[in-house]
Amino acid sequence: MYSLIIIGGGPAGYTAAQKAAQGGMENVLLIEKRALGGTCLNEGCIPAKTFLQSAKIWHYIQVANKYGITAEAQEFKQDKVVARKNKIVRKLVAGVKTKVTSSGAEIVMGEAEIASVEGNIYTVKVGNETYQTEKLLLAMGGEVALPPIKGLDSINYWTSREALDAKELPEKLAIIGGGVIGMEFASYFAQIGVKVSVIEMLPEILGGLDGEVSAMLREYYTKQGVDFYLGAKVIEVSPKGVTVEKDGENLLVEATQVLLSTGRRPVIKGFEALNLETQGRGIKVDNHMRTSQNGVYAIGDITGFSQLAHTAIREAEVAIENLLGNETEICYRAIPSVVYSNPEVAGVGYTEEQLQKERINYTKRTLNMTYAGRFVVENEQENGLCKVLVGENDQILGVHMLGNSSSEIIIAATIAIDKQIPASKLAHTIFPHPTVGEIIKETIDAIPIDIE
Repeated sequence: MYSLIIIGGGPAGYTAAQKAAQGGMENVLLIEKRALGGTCLNEGCIPAKTFLQSAKIWHYIQVANKYGITAEAQEFKQDKVVARKNKIVRKLVAGVKTKVTSSGAEIVMGEAEIASVEGNIYTVKVGNETYQTEKLLLAMGGEVALPPIKGLDSINYWTSREALDAKELPEKLAIIGGGVIGMEFASYFAQIGVKVSVIEMLPEILGGLDGEVSAMLREYYTKQGVDFYLGAKVIEVSPKGVTVEKDGENLLVEATQVLLSTGRRPVIKGFEALNLETQGRGIKVDNHMRTSQNGVYAIGDITGFSQLAHTAIREAEVAIENLLGNETEICYRAIPSVVYSNPEVAGVGYTEEQLQKERINYTKRTLNMTYAGRFVVENEQENGLCKVLVGENDQILGVHMLGNSSSEIIIAATIAIDKQIPASKLAHTIFPHPTVGEIIKETIDAIPIDIE
């Protein structure tokens, strides 16, 4: 009998296994069907960032003359980029295995299924072996959601998995979906010389993120030669490209390769025996990560709330703390979102659109990122934006940025929102100079724009 069985070895699952074993739970079992690290480490976050880092270096070589350097990039070797990605993934997967096993947890590789539920005892089957527990933690993750597009079965389309293994570059790439994943791939391929088109059904890219910042990123990439088709419905795909309906007319977006970036869905099939209550497309949980079934917890993408690795990690911490008897909750308002494009986009808390929809009074304070001296030093002839949204009680409601280093400095804003640090108090905090992070302090001190 195991004290805890965890199904799924992604960021949620492996974090939970480590924390549970370190917290004193004996006989902790982690089951993973494919590869430790899950989607994030093997075919998502980490592989994509290795690609983007190579593209960023290539870009800097192209503009080296702006920094007083004469340099010439001879060749971009996509196969070498893929090889480096694979090496990094292998190293980090090995690190995850060491982290889990050194904590005292056990790992079993194979696909798990619920064999039976008898009272408070859950029997999990993996191959010909069975394992029992009174505490079950589900962390199966998510999978690519393929839309029912006419002609999809007639072409060799890419999802993020195939795109991250491609050793040859397409001439013209059509990306269906202008969300975070779609825009990161657009950033990568556009920077290394591929002709990119982005097709988005919504009126703006990066739906759910701050609209002003999203529009600025789109305008930046439009200048770099990316074509955007907003408010466009995909009708059909073919070897010639993607046919879309826009403004009542059909038009062909020519492409030699199509990349589907239309979102992901929770993996919850195969666990019907648990009879769990669902919400939307995911498993319903409370703020302690408990499901409707006694002794069963759910974390990560399968809750359907946030398909972000850092959300999954925090949910794992919360679930284990509660399993150990330490009542803890998660604050979903303080979850940062990042687009690792070049330039980067980052945000946390409310967007202006959300505040206006919920009729929450606020003031907006904005500054060009060039108010931070280090940003000017490191980003020749680029501008960027920092936006701080402040409530009536001096509460920081949201912070949104466009500009490199945003992914790192958004941490300060996340802490302020999570710990409810007033804007004036954060502005009185001493930031090191010169840093790009100073822009948060400078923006708070900027003249506020009253919003009716």
